[in-house]
Amino acid sequence: MWRVIPGQSLRWREWDDEAVLFNELSGATHHLGTAALCVLEVLRDGPAGQDALADSLRAAFDVDETELPDQLAELLDSLVRLDLVEAC
Repeated sequence: MWRVIPGQSLRWREWDDEAVLFNELSGATHHLGTAALCVLEVLRDGPAGQDALADSLRAAFDVDETELPDQLAELLDSLVRLDLVEAC
């Protein structure tokens, strides 16, 4: 299960296939792609497992099923490094 780090309001501005997100806890601004936003939108509603996150990516994008688990793990790892999400 994954969740947004408590205290984040996840405010971003989006255009085309990218967005800028302000991390209220660290004070940093992050440049994110649409896949990251898709995952964050799911987690904004509450904790979710990798299956639910993968389902949201499948619904939003044309994904390669063989690569999805590795790509999702890499995406989650990058969001953890940005202090936006954590395992719970």
